[in-house]
Amino acid sequence: IAAGQGASCGFGMRGQKSRSGRPTRPGFEGGQQPLYRRLPKFQGRPTGPGHSKKLFNLIKLDELNGADEGSTVSFDSLLEAGSTTKAKYSIHKVVVGRADFSAKGVTVQAHAFTQAARDAIEGSGGKCELLSRTTGAVLEAVEA
Repeated sequence: IAAGQGASCGFGMRGQKSRSGRPTRPGFEGGQQPLYRRLPKFQGRPTGPGHSKKLFNLIKLDELNGADEGSTVSFDSLLEAGSTTKAKYSIHKVVVGRADFSAKGVTVQAHAFTQAARDAIEGSGGKCELLSRTTGAVLEAVEA
């Protein structure tokens, strides 16, 4: 009755919400199917069991621009040259970057290539060599 709330403390006279204790459990919507049961369940994480998404460390084509003509470029050689920094993942994929690709006649070694990156490398007279994801050995050498 003190604190200006009145005799029933602002809860009204009757009904479930005026009783002591929590009125309803969290998520209860008055008998309607609650939101957490209307939404679909997610099975694991997008990279967890049952999913085939591969996580790659991306090498952009403009990082290869400093390579000499006729040289072989891999992630390790880029790391030594200072063109790229440390990698989060052990398998590397060559993708098209923001700047134009200007290196001529280089052999690029990576675990995967996007089609646009492969076309750009081979269009400038270079070669793409696919590496094994487990051993790192050259699987296939594609001639330009």
